[in-house]
Amino acid sequence: MVSLNRDKMKLFYLTILVCVLLFGCTGGVDSDVNTTDTGQTSVQDDSTAQSIQQDDQSVSPSSNTQTTSLPTELVQPEDLEYLGAFRLPAPSGGSDWTWSGRAATYYPAGDSSGPDDGFPGSLYAFGNDLDQLVSEISIPVPVISRNIDDLNTATTLQPFSDVRQNSFPEIADFGYPAIEYLPAQDGQTSGKLHLAWGFHLFEGFNVNTHSWCELDLSNPKTPSAWQIEGYTPFLTADYLFEIPENWAAENTPGMRLATGRFREGVWSGKGPALFAYGPWNEGNPPAPGSEVPVVPLLLYGVQEPGALEITTYDYTEMENYCSADQWGGGAWLTTDDASAVIFVGTKGIGDCWYGFSDGTVWPYDGPYPEIPPWPNDQRGFWADDLEAQIIFFDPADLAAVANGEMETWEPQPYAAMNLDQYMLSPEHEPNGTDTKREIARAVAFDRENGLLYVFEFRADSEDNSIVHVWKVN
Repeated sequence: MVSLNRDKMKLFYLTILVCVLLFGCTGGVDSDVNTTDTGQTSVQDDSTAQSIQQDDQSVSPSSNTQTTSLPTELVQPEDLEYLGAFRLPAPSGGSDWTWSGRAATYYPAGDSSGPDDGFPGSLYAFGNDLDQLVSEISIPVPVISRNIDDLNTATTLQPFSDVRQNSFPEIADFGYPAIEYLPAQDGQTSGKLHLAWGFHLFEGFNVNTHSWCELDLSNPKTPSAWQIEGYTPFLTADYLFEIPENWAAENTPGMRLATGRFREGVWSGKGPALFAYGPWNEGNPPAPGSEVPVVPLLLYGVQEPGALEITTYDYTEMENYCSADQWGGGAWLTTDDASAVIFVGTKGIGDCWYGFSDGTVWPYDGPYPEIPPWPNDQRGFWADDLEAQIIFFDPADLAAVANGEMETWEPQPYAAMNLDQYMLSPEHEPNGTDTKREIARAVAFDRENGLLYVFEFRADSEDNSIVHVWKVN
């Protein structure tokens, strides 16, 4: 496993501290493609671009840290208070919210001129799965109602835009994007939208999967992508979320992002994979195609050198694992005295199999059965039933993994929360016309106000997503 040499990191930071005290060093000029000029051609005017930069500069790297010591309690399912849901906006920028919400992030300085309604900031999120463009939207007051027409609707702050900028490999099949906002880190002059792109299938081990871009979607300035060192891309590119600054300082110095993936089947192990990640430590930006080191936090299997698929054993399996599970989003929840690492997705219940939704099993080695007629002709991983869930992990267990005190597969969820009662369209009919296999998807977390946003897949008209909101008390 890749590990962090903590003594060398401490010596590095001590050297910087001495430099600052003696010579007034500032870490140099940001040398990446990011600039603070506002002379940009875009669908927005210059004043809008300036507003984005000014808002971003008001958020310091430490502004999201609530305490200087680590929380000692665990966030429990009963600590999540449901506040309601809201709808997504009309189409913009040549795309829409159909089959949307594969990834999202909260931006604390967004929508600065919006109402003082207790739901500040904005969301950057991916829209239509076929286009995989990003839009920034407002956050309206959520409403508790089973009637979608009662819900408030978000407004578009920045229309859909292609943040890939030819910086990632061409999407050969279905893409799995990830996005997370993080304030400026060492050597940077502005906050970034950190990006990752995974694919349903990869043809090789060394694939460029990660990058970042600017907050101005009309001119994202996305640098050429890089890759994760030592791990198959099946493990690393599907979700991104912030690691609290105080936890990172103690356990993964300089690494403030968590990146990972859970792919249905066993390609990424028998549970969600997670790694601490700090690309700014390798350059601003890292060189195209370079390998960025990570620290493993969760991995339910063994990464053999250069192997595209993970080796799994019975003892490396997460409890209650099902091959039809789909954990598509995550967040690191914190309050003043409690914390949890959560994964949100769709949990397989009962028997699980690879084949078709009517129960037909497709054997790996044959002989192969006839493909069932529509609507049961979609081959994949299925289960007797599916439910939207949140699973909760103890950050102390992840700290033990980061420090070599536990194996990556030893942490287990300490709680699970069924979300079906809140979902507006949780139905799964494996023998009917609806072969919906995903219910809950993207996740965003407002740490300052303790607000958790979860996208429900295909819950609105035109197969648009709905955004649900919880308060972490």
